[in-house]
Amino acid sequence: CMAASCIREFGSETHREEWLPEMAEGRPVGAFALSEPEAGSNPAEMSTEARLDEDAGEYVINGKKQWITNGKRAGVVILFAKTNRDDPDTVTQFLIPKDADGLEVGKKEDKLGLRASDTTTLLFDDVRIPEENRLTEVGRGLKAAFSILTVGRIAIASQAVGLAQAALDDAVAYADEREQFGQPIADHQTIAHKLADMQTQVQASRLLARDAARKNEDSVDPMAASMAKYFASEAAVDVANEAVQIHGGYGYTTDFDVERYYRDAKITTIYEGTSEIQKEIIARHVRENGGSR
Repeated sequence: CMAASCIREFGSETHREEWLPEMAEGRPVGAFALSEPEAGSNPAEMSTEARLDEDAGEYVINGKKQWITNGKRAGVVILFAKTNRDDPDTVTQFLIPKDADGLEVGKKEDKLGLRASDTTTLLFDDVRIPEENRLTEVGRGLKAAFSILTVGRIAIASQAVGLAQAALDDAVAYADEREQFGQPIADHQTIAHKLADMQTQVQASRLLARDAARKNEDSVDPMAASMAKYFASEAAVDVANEAVQIHGGYGYTTDFDVERYYRDAKITTIYEGTSEIQKEIIARHVRENGGSR
């Protein structure tokens, strides 16, 4: 949970004692509120504002966040907002209890996949929080967000690996069982070569995810995280697509899990940084530091 990671990394001892023990047990879950309707891949364009009321010792928050995972069920929100809406260098990180007055859950999205996870908008209308719920120095919020996203991208890569492995396993089982032209379809070269390509993609994704995890264990390696996320997510889409194809018409029905894998895979190329953003990060680091070893 990225919200728990934010509290662990940037929260005070009081914050950690209040929230982390129960979050470690699964409830409450947290929400990571960075994206906005007009600020997705470029969060510096966000318009949500947290204005300091010095007399009250509180921040007053107004704005709208979108695409918020756990938006409905979360018990705590990690919010990124500007302390001055007109100054892009004032993005700051805050902790907001979900039951704060003025915080409203908006539309729940009807999604292609990941339907067990609620994704909503969050609306902030003069939400007041104590000044001590500011988790970073003013203007240090984006740096904090990007550090958490680096680790989160490794988690998405791992999610994509698991999804692709499940699709491959189902495809192998079906190809061994389904017979056409007097033999299992796995014996036909066309299908066998699909399985070979799928296995190669899954294993390459797994190794990239493990490499990124190792490189980010004691330090930060954004390029390794982005390479793992980019490759594994695109591979998951490809492998799930081939799994549906191997199942033929049955793969297009809800009788088999591969149609769900196909729907769920796509989001891994989008959230926590699109594939296009990952390639931008990789290219920048290659030009600055040379290729990884």
